[in-house]
Amino acid sequence: MKEQLMDYLVMNTGALTMQDILLNFLTAAVIGAVIYLSYRLSHSGAAYSARFNVSLVMLTLVTTLVMNVIGNNIALSLGMVGALSIVRFRTAIKDPRDTAYIFWAIAVGICCGVSEYLIAGVGSAVIFGLMLILGFVRSNERYLIVIRGSAECAHPVDRLIDQKFNGAARLRVQNTTPTTAEFIYEVSESQLRAANKSGDVVAFLHSGVKLDAVNVICQNDEINR
Repeated sequence: MKEQLMDYLVMNTGALTMQDILLNFLTAAVIGAVIYLSYRLSHSGAAYSARFNVSLVMLTLVTTLVMNVIGNNIALSLGMVGALSIVRFRTAIKDPRDTAYIFWAIAVGICCGVSEYLIAGVGSAVIFGLMLILGFVRSNERYLIVIRGSAECAHPVDRLIDQKFNGAARLRVQNTTPTTAEFIYEVSESQLRAANKSGDVVAFLHSGVKLDAVNVICQNDEINR
Protein backbone atom coordinates (compact mmCIF):
# COMPACT_ATOMS: atom_id res chain seq x y z
CA MET A 1 0.00 0.00 0.00
CA LYS A 2 2.80 2.40 0.88
CA GLU A 3 4.64 1.58 -2.33
CA GLN A 4 1.51 2.23 -4.40
CA LEU A 5 0.97 5.56 -2.70
CA MET A 6 4.60 6.53 -3.28
CA ASP A 7 4.37 5.57 -6.95
CA TYR A 8 1.22 7.69 -7.30
CA LEU A 9 2.89 10.73 -5.78
CA VAL A 10 6.03 10.46 -7.89
CA MET A 11 4.79 9.09 -11.21
CA ASN A 12 1.53 11.04 -11.58
CA THR A 13 3.17 13.99 -13.29
CA GLY A 14 0.55 14.81 -15.87
CA ALA A 15 3.19 15.87 -18.41
CA LEU A 16 2.02 18.43 -20.95
CA THR A 17 2.84 18.45 -24.63
CA MET A 18 4.51 21.42 -26.28
CA GLN A 19 1.20 22.33 -27.92
CA ASP A 20 -0.58 22.35 -24.53
CA ILE A 21 2.12 24.51 -22.98
CA LEU A 22 2.03 27.07 -25.79
CA LEU A 23 -1.77 27.18 -25.72
CA ASN A 24 -1.72 27.74 -21.95
CA PHE A 25 0.71 30.65 -22.25
CA LEU A 26 -1.11 32.14 -25.23
CA THR A 27 -4.42 32.10 -23.39
CA ALA A 28 -2.79 33.55 -20.27
CA ALA A 29 -1.21 36.33 -22.34
CA VAL A 30 -4.54 37.22 -23.98
CA ILE A 31 -6.44 37.34 -20.69
CA GLY A 32 -3.48 39.15 -19.11
CA ALA A 33 -3.92 41.84 -21.77
CA VAL A 34 -7.59 42.06 -20.74
CA ILE A 35 -6.50 42.55 -17.12
CA TYR A 36 -4.04 45.22 -18.28
CA LEU A 37 -6.79 47.04 -20.18
CA SER A 38 -9.22 46.78 -17.27
CA TYR A 39 -6.69 48.25 -14.82
CA ARG A 40 -5.87 51.07 -17.24
CA LEU A 41 -9.53 52.00 -17.73
CA SER A 42 -10.53 51.80 -14.07
CA HIS A 43 -7.61 53.86 -12.74
CA SER A 44 -6.80 57.46 -13.54
CA GLY A 45 -4.51 60.22 -12.38
CA ALA A 46 -2.10 59.49 -9.54
CA ALA A 47 -3.88 56.19 -8.82
CA TYR A 48 -2.59 54.62 -12.06
CA SER A 49 0.78 52.84 -11.97
CA ALA A 50 2.10 51.65 -15.32
CA ARG A 51 4.73 49.41 -13.73
CA PHE A 52 2.17 47.72 -11.50
CA ASN A 53 -0.08 47.20 -14.51
CA VAL A 54 2.74 45.47 -16.41
CA SER A 55 3.48 43.34 -13.35
CA LEU A 56 -0.12 42.05 -13.43
CA VAL A 57 0.46 40.58 -16.89
CA MET A 58 3.77 39.08 -15.78
CA LEU A 59 2.12 37.66 -12.65
CA THR A 60 -0.45 35.91 -14.84
CA LEU A 61 2.26 34.33 -16.99
CA VAL A 62 4.44 33.37 -14.03
CA THR A 63 1.51 31.67 -12.30
CA THR A 64 0.78 29.79 -15.52
CA LEU A 65 4.42 28.70 -15.64
CA VAL A 66 4.27 27.39 -12.07
CA MET A 67 1.05 25.48 -12.76
CA ASN A 68 2.59 23.94 -15.89
CA VAL A 69 5.51 22.72 -13.83
CA ILE A 70 3.32 21.31 -11.05
CA GLY A 71 0.71 19.66 -13.26
CA ASN A 72 -0.88 16.76 -11.37
CA ASN A 73 2.26 15.95 -9.39
CA ILE A 74 1.19 16.12 -5.74
CA ALA A 75 4.73 15.71 -4.39
CA LEU A 76 6.00 18.56 -6.57
CA SER A 77 3.08 20.80 -5.55
CA LEU A 78 3.85 20.26 -1.86
CA GLY A 79 7.50 21.09 -2.47
CA MET A 80 6.52 24.22 -4.40
CA VAL A 81 4.32 25.39 -1.52
CA GLY A 82 7.21 24.90 0.89
CA ALA A 83 9.61 26.80 -1.35
CA LEU A 84 7.25 29.74 -1.87
CA SER A 85 6.41 29.94 1.83
CA ILE A 86 9.83 31.43 2.57
CA VAL A 87 9.23 34.38 0.23
CA ARG A 88 8.20 37.64 1.90
CA PHE A 89 6.48 40.27 -0.22
CA ARG A 90 6.63 43.77 1.24
CA THR A 91 5.36 45.82 -1.69
CA ALA A 92 2.91 48.44 -0.45
CA ILE A 93 -0.56 48.33 -2.00
CA LYS A 94 -1.37 51.85 -3.18
CA ASP A 95 -5.04 51.27 -3.87
CA PRO A 96 -7.34 48.69 -2.20
CA ARG A 97 -8.53 47.68 -5.67
CA ASP A 98 -4.99 46.55 -6.53
CA THR A 99 -5.43 43.53 -4.25
CA ALA A 100 -8.40 42.38 -6.33
CA TYR A 101 -6.34 42.68 -9.53
CA ILE A 102 -3.51 40.62 -8.00
CA PHE A 103 -5.89 37.81 -7.09
CA TRP A 104 -7.50 38.08 -10.53
CA ALA A 105 -4.12 37.64 -12.24
CA ILE A 106 -3.20 34.68 -10.02
CA ALA A 107 -6.58 33.00 -10.57
CA VAL A 108 -6.27 33.37 -14.36
CA GLY A 109 -2.75 31.94 -14.24
CA ILE A 110 -3.97 28.92 -12.28
CA CYS A 111 -6.86 28.31 -14.67
CA CYS A 112 -4.68 28.60 -17.75
CA GLY A 113 -2.00 26.42 -16.17
CA VAL A 114 -4.48 23.55 -15.83
CA SER A 115 -6.08 24.26 -19.23
CA GLU A 116 -9.39 25.49 -17.81
CA TYR A 117 -9.82 28.12 -20.51
CA LEU A 118 -13.62 28.37 -20.25
CA ILE A 119 -13.52 29.19 -16.53
CA ALA A 120 -10.73 31.72 -17.08
CA GLY A 121 -12.55 33.38 -19.99
CA VAL A 122 -16.03 33.56 -18.47
CA GLY A 123 -14.71 34.61 -15.07
CA SER A 124 -12.51 37.31 -16.56
CA ALA A 125 -15.39 38.64 -18.66
CA VAL A 126 -17.58 39.00 -15.58
CA ILE A 127 -14.80 40.57 -13.51
CA PHE A 128 -13.87 42.91 -16.37
CA GLY A 129 -17.41 44.26 -16.53
CA LEU A 130 -17.66 44.70 -12.77
CA MET A 131 -14.28 46.41 -12.56
CA LEU A 132 -15.26 48.89 -15.26
CA ILE A 133 -18.48 49.74 -13.43
CA LEU A 134 -17.01 49.85 -9.94
CA GLY A 135 -13.84 51.54 -11.14
CA PHE A 136 -15.73 54.80 -11.56
CA VAL A 137 -16.84 54.78 -7.93
CA ARG A 138 -14.93 57.60 -6.32
CA SER A 139 -13.73 57.58 -2.75
CA ASN A 140 -15.32 59.94 -0.27
CA GLU A 141 -12.83 62.77 -0.35
CA ARG A 142 -12.30 64.73 2.81
CA TYR A 143 -10.68 68.13 3.10
CA LEU A 144 -8.57 69.48 5.94
CA ILE A 145 -8.60 73.21 6.64
CA VAL A 146 -5.40 74.11 8.48
CA ILE A 147 -5.48 77.54 10.13
CA ARG A 148 -2.50 79.21 11.83
CA GLY A 149 -2.49 82.51 13.64
CA SER A 150 -1.97 84.26 16.96
CA ALA A 151 -3.41 82.96 20.22
CA GLU A 152 -6.03 85.75 20.23
CA CYS A 153 -7.66 84.39 17.04
CA ALA A 154 -8.88 81.15 18.66
CA HIS A 155 -12.47 82.20 19.39
CA PRO A 156 -12.96 84.29 16.20
CA VAL A 157 -11.73 81.38 14.04
CA ASP A 158 -14.16 78.92 15.66
CA ARG A 159 -17.01 81.38 15.18
CA LEU A 160 -16.14 82.00 11.51
CA ILE A 161 -15.87 78.26 10.75
CA ASP A 162 -19.25 77.58 12.34
CA GLN A 163 -20.76 80.45 10.38
CA LYS A 164 -19.30 79.37 7.04
CA PHE A 165 -20.08 75.65 7.35
CA ASN A 166 -23.24 75.93 9.49
CA GLY A 167 -21.62 73.95 12.29
CA ALA A 168 -20.84 70.96 10.03
CA ALA A 169 -17.03 71.31 10.19
CA ARG A 170 -15.34 68.96 12.66
CA LEU A 171 -12.42 70.19 14.75
CA ARG A 172 -9.72 67.54 14.53
CA VAL A 173 -6.65 69.21 16.02
CA GLN A 174 -6.11 72.28 18.19
CA ASN A 175 -2.55 73.24 19.10
CA THR A 176 -2.03 76.39 21.15
CA THR A 177 0.92 78.17 22.76
CA PRO A 178 1.00 81.47 24.67
CA THR A 179 1.57 83.28 21.36
CA THR A 180 0.34 81.03 18.51
CA ALA A 181 -2.60 78.76 17.68
CA GLU A 182 -3.19 76.09 15.05
CA PHE A 183 -6.53 74.51 14.13
CA ILE A 184 -7.32 71.66 11.76
CA TYR A 185 -10.95 71.23 10.66
CA GLU A 186 -12.31 68.37 8.57
CA VAL A 187 -15.08 68.86 6.00
CA SER A 188 -16.46 66.79 3.15
CA GLU A 189 -16.14 67.68 -0.51
CA SER A 190 -19.84 68.59 -0.73
CA GLN A 191 -19.62 70.79 2.37
CA LEU A 192 -16.62 72.64 0.98
CA ARG A 193 -18.31 73.09 -2.40
CA ALA A 194 -21.46 74.46 -0.75
CA ALA A 195 -19.42 76.85 1.41
CA ASN A 196 -17.49 78.17 -1.60
CA LYS A 197 -20.72 79.08 -3.38
CA SER A 198 -21.24 81.98 -0.99
CA GLY A 199 -17.63 83.10 -1.29
CA ASP A 200 -14.15 81.62 -1.11
CA VAL A 201 -13.55 80.00 2.28
CA VAL A 202 -9.91 81.11 2.52
CA ALA A 203 -10.73 84.72 1.64
CA PHE A 204 -13.63 84.68 4.11
CA LEU A 205 -11.41 83.55 6.97
CA HIS A 206 -8.69 86.10 6.17
CA SER A 207 -11.24 88.90 6.01
CA GLY A 208 -12.78 87.98 9.36
CA VAL A 209 -9.63 87.79 11.46
CA LYS A 210 -5.89 88.33 11.01
CA LEU A 211 -4.31 84.94 10.30
CA ASP A 212 -0.81 83.80 9.40
CA ALA A 213 -1.87 81.04 7.00
CA VAL A 214 -4.91 79.08 5.82
CA ASN A 215 -4.33 75.82 3.92
CA VAL A 216 -6.95 73.54 2.33
CA ILE A 217 -5.67 69.97 1.89
CA CYS A 218 -7.42 67.15 0.06
CA GLN A 219 -7.34 63.93 2.05
CA ASN A 220 -8.13 60.83 -0.02
CA ASP A 221 -6.84 57.36 -0.91
CA GLU A 222 -4.55 58.66 -3.65
CA ILE A 223 -2.56 60.80 -1.21
CA ASN A 224 -2.70 58.87 2.03
CA ARG A 225 -0.80 55.76 1.10
